[in-house]
Amino acid sequence: MFLVELNSGIFGTWLSKFLSNGLDFFWSVVIALVVWFVGAKVIRFIRKLVRKAMERRDVDKGVTQFTDSMVKYGLYIVLIIVILNVFGIQTSSVAAAVASLGLTAGLALQGSLSNFAGGVLILILKPFKVGDYIIEDTHKNEGTVSEISIFYTRLRTLDNKVVVIPNGTLANASLTNVTTSDRRQIDLTFGIGYDDDLKKAKAILQQIAETTEERVKDTDIQIFVRDLAESSVNLGFRIWVPMDDYWKVRWELNERVKLTFDEEGITIPYNQLDVTVKKPE
Repeated sequence: MFLVELNSGIFGTWLSKFLSNGLDFFWSVVIALVVWFVGAKVIRFIRKLVRKAMERRDVDKGVTQFTDSMVKYGLYIVLIIVILNVFGIQTSSVAAAVASLGLTAGLALQGSLSNFAGGVLILILKPFKVGDYIIEDTHKNEGTVSEISIFYTRLRTLDNKVVVIPNGTLANASLTNVTTSDRRQIDLTFGIGYDDDLKKAKAILQQIAETTEERVKDTDIQIFVRDLAESSVNLGFRIWVPMDDYWKVRWELNERVKLTFDEEGITIPYNQLDVTVKKPE
């Protein structure tokens, strides 16, 4: 009888503590969810205010995007710390844990820190800005800069693909900013046969260049023999066009030259493979 009462008392005490702790944990989860929901709303509101304030001051779009990324990550870190406090985890304990793991995290996030530093350098030195067309020389990625964030820069290619490049790569490698000027040179090469009339071919290219409507009129036209290749005489073709018309004019010129050469009897050599089959004697 005494043993049953003893067990009943121990079980009752354990059950009471379990229910008490369980209820506390349940309410902590509820409060944490509410804090997360409200906090996320507040963060979005603050980011919106920051973006509008920077846009009113006509701040560079890349700086605005980078600042927005920093505000976003910083405020979410604060929100996570607040939620940890809801569960009874003291901020001082979190700070001590972060400090003890600082060296390890620094080594593990070395690439991310490099990308962050690269983003800062891009915004300070301004080798490019949002809207510029750049060519990253290391991996030959190219496109229009659509976003400069805290760790990555996004390019949009001509076929509407998105290329994501780490800021550290862009800060430490050479790149070509095509849109630093309002005009761009089209440099093409057209091969003709050795038996074709060289002067006639050059005259055709000259006429095509002069009748290209988009050509910048106060610039020179260059038609020249670029080199004497194994099976063709390669003619160079250079004209200047407005930046926005570059690709359209380039593609149109390739088509016009091919059609005109065909009409005028100018051949464009191409690689051929001759196979000779000998019959057994």
